[in-house]
Amino acid sequence: MKKSILRLQVLIICISLIATLALAGCSSANKEKPKQDQSAAQEQTKTAEKSAPAADKEKAEKKKIVFWHIQSTGNGPKIIQNSVDRFKAENPNVEVEVVPLQNDPFKTKLKVAMGAGNPPDIFPTWSGGPLYEYVKAGQVADLTDMMNKDNYKDYFLDGAISMVTFDNKIWGVPVENIAVAGIFYNKKIFEENGLSIPKTYNELVDIVKKLKAKGITPFALANKTKWTGSMYYMYLVDRIGGPDVFKKAATRTGGTFEDEAFVKAGQMVQELVKLGAFSDGYNGLDYDTGQSRTLMYSGKAAMELMGTWNIFTVKSENEKFYNENLDFFPFPAVEGGKGDPNNVVGTVGDNFYSISKKSKNPEDAFKVIQFLIDEESVKERAADGKIPPIKGFKPEDPLLQRVMGMLEKAPSVQLWYDQYLPPELGELHKDTCQALFGLSMTPEEVAKKMEEGAKKFFGK
Repeated sequence: MKKSILRLQVLIICISLIATLALAGCSSANKEKPKQDQSAAQEQTKTAEKSAPAADKEKAEKKKIVFWHIQSTGNGPKIIQNSVDRFKAENPNVEVEVVPLQNDPFKTKLKVAMGAGNPPDIFPTWSGGPLYEYVKAGQVADLTDMMNKDNYKDYFLDGAISMVTFDNKIWGVPVENIAVAGIFYNKKIFEENGLSIPKTYNELVDIVKKLKAKGITPFALANKTKWTGSMYYMYLVDRIGGPDVFKKAATRTGGTFEDEAFVKAGQMVQELVKLGAFSDGYNGLDYDTGQSRTLMYSGKAAMELMGTWNIFTVKSENEKFYNENLDFFPFPAVEGGKGDPNNVVGTVGDNFYSISKKSKNPEDAFKVIQFLIDEESVKERAADGKIPPIKGFKPEDPLLQRVMGMLEKAPSVQLWYDQYLPPELGELHKDTCQALFGLSMTPEEVAKKMEEGAKKFFGK
């Protein structure tokens, strides 16, 4: 009996010991498992903490550049977009909003944007007075340091850099095109009518009379935008009085817009009008929509005084006409005039790109501009008939080679008046010039109006 009780006690003790050990094991296991779960949760939290700030950081670093341009013809828009796409491929955290605009609406839109304090990061100008007005108003970023870095400015023609240099600082980058005004003509019409390239203005007037007698419009002109007609006036002033006449009047350094050269140029413009030299309704025709070029393509007009951007515009719009009929010659000399017949009216850069002083990302904006005139872009522009304003460029197109020849011989390059003058006077010049063509103002009245405007603006 005692042995049975003893066995029973031992059995109970063993069972209790086993149960205790089992509970201890379970407790240990239970304690270890939460520790493992906690560790995994901590790792997940750390991963989430790492990824969340990265996403926020990427979002925070996403920058935006607003880029306005006015290259609306030919392959201009495509070339710009290709350049921007290359930039974005190398700078994925920078968004570039490209806004194409037409020439004249752009001027008004930029003026409004500047006045409202909401300008684009990148915008084009033609240098001259309008750009300088924005510079003086503190609305343009100084690009001198960026242009000097790694001697980048030496990539460009010196004449192009000088056009955007004011107060010994650089305010823009030459990009789009070297452009000068020349008289484009239909070779077929000239050949069929036995006409030769005029060397003098009187010879040009004779051509006008002969074409008019044959029922052919001598000059295609779409003067709704006003600057197209002013080319005749600018060349005549230069040929009559030389480049210093305008420069002295515009800078108020001993000159006046009532100088005989301005009056005589106005008289010669109106003589052309009275001879019927221009297309019907010319003051209402729109150059931007190609209304003057259409007259050339159809053979209804024989000539057009236009900037050499006309070469690539015609090539892209009507390659057959470009290959078979298009040619050009310089504006002829005026007998007895002081101006060198090799002088040209135009620009060594066409569009220069500047950066707003309000831009939050000026360095990125400058990089965008550099892509617009990098090696790949230069190739595309050359193929499109443009002459990039860089050193060592040699065009393959024979017409462009002749343009380069004109520039090399030119002792003077007169920037377009409406771009050289402050905006207020530039608009007055275009308005009065259009009035000349419309015969609603006399040459003397136009000269007086310009002089009064200059005195009012400059105070002298």
